[in-house]
Amino acid sequence: MIVQKATLEHVEGISRVCSEGYRNTYKETHSAKYIERIIKEFYNHERVAGDVNYEGDGWDGYFVALDDAEVVGAIGGGMIEKGKSEVFVLYLDPSRRGEGIGTLLLKALSDIQVGKGATEQWVSVAKGNQKGIPFYEARGFEFVEETVSYANEATEEYVSYRYRRKLDV
Repeated sequence: MIVQKATLEHVEGISRVCSEGYRNTYKETHSAKYIERIIKEFYNHERVAGDVNYEGDGWDGYFVALDDAEVVGAIGGGMIEKGKSEVFVLYLDPSRRGEGIGTLLLKALSDIQVGKGATEQWVSVAKGNQKGIPFYEARGFEFVEETVSYANEATEEYVSYRYRRKLDV
């Protein structure tokens, strides 16, 4: 297993892993309409390619876990203010859960963020996400607050939990 910064050759794999992971994660808690809207907005090839190429404040890029050149996991995040970083996205091929891939990806992103001065790391996890919540809690994230989910439309009432952990510097 290799973890590295994503390049354009990984766009299709990132789109696939994030789309399949998102569907698998939220199929029991979110409507199909919501799920497909999020996938269409964030995990289409054009958006992912732009995110892979983007270098600027607040985005550290995508990192991928590769197994024989196949993308089996992807993570992305960035600095949200001085000393504070965030995990914006972390998904795995659903058939590869439990292999330590998420932990490897989180470590790679965390190392980059610590190098940029982060002393704490944040993540938003949807209420009811029984894949993400135990993962993050097992890695030292602690619940801070409940918020309205980022992508809700006027009639939707999905909730996110904000978690934070201290980073070793």
